Amino acid sequence: MKNLKGRVAVITGAASGLGRGLAEVLAAEGCRLALVDVHAERLAEVAEAHPGCSTHLVDVSDRAAMAALPEAVIEAHGAVHLVINNAGVTVTASFLDHTMEDLDWLLGINLWGVVYGCRAFLPHLIAGGEGHIVNISSLFGIIGVPGQTAYCTAKYAVRGLSESLAEELSHSPADVNITVVHPGAINTRIITSARTGGEDLTRAAKFFERHGMSPQVAARQIVAAVKRNQLRVLVTREAWWGDLLKRIFPTWGNRLMTRMMVKMMDMKSILEDANR
Repeated sequence: MKNLKGRVAVITGAASGLGRGLAEVLAAEGCRLALVDVHAERLAEVAEAHPGCSTHLVDVSDRAAMAALPEAVIEAHGAVHLVINNAGVTVTASFLDHTMEDLDWLLGINLWGVVYGCRAFLPHLIAGGEGHIVNISSLFGIIGVPGQTAYCTAKYAVRGLSESLAEELSHSPADVNITVVHPGAINTRIITSARTGGEDLTRAAKFFERHGMSPQVAARQIVAAVKRNQLRVLVTREAWWGDLLKRIFPTWGNRLMTRMMVKMMDMKSILEDANR
């Protein structure tokens, strides 16, 4: 999908962070936008900057609501071409300190939200003869990190879903492609809106604020990958390093990358909780 002008792009989690950055970049490419989020006020703020967009108050973990979303988008814009499953949350705690409610909440948004988005929109993309789906995984879909077991579970699954779906679609007569994105530290709300975490969360949020890539820069890299029909995108230097270390040293590389990140973000109590 080299030319995005006039295409209809659906973005979940569009009210802030990477979703908001993607809206800006895609609008500059000439896309018509369908913005999806659960935060009405923030979503309205984003919509003000993009005349002609549609807004959809949808919880991506709600299967029925996601199943009805394509019809609402097509009613507003007449078609759909690009779907970006971006909505995400995190829980920062050792596995035994996660409640089952926290796990259900995170997996509902980060995993089932992506599954529902793919299932809901894919038939329309295939029927239209072309389209593109972008699924946001993470560096934590490449390496396993203490204190992020639920998040890693979801992001590894999004990676597997995307790669498998890409293989299935390679045999389809329709020109529908998949891109799975593995960002490292992006300066978004995901840390500050996390459940649990305590002082570790505060320190991690400060690290992301100081060193995280801007959402707009990350969005430009993702949109460039869509234009190239690129299956896999690593965003930020730490994502490249994490991927390289994990490929060369599957066990030692994961451990080294994890220790480095825990030290940089000063989150030692996460390791202490995991080993108590």
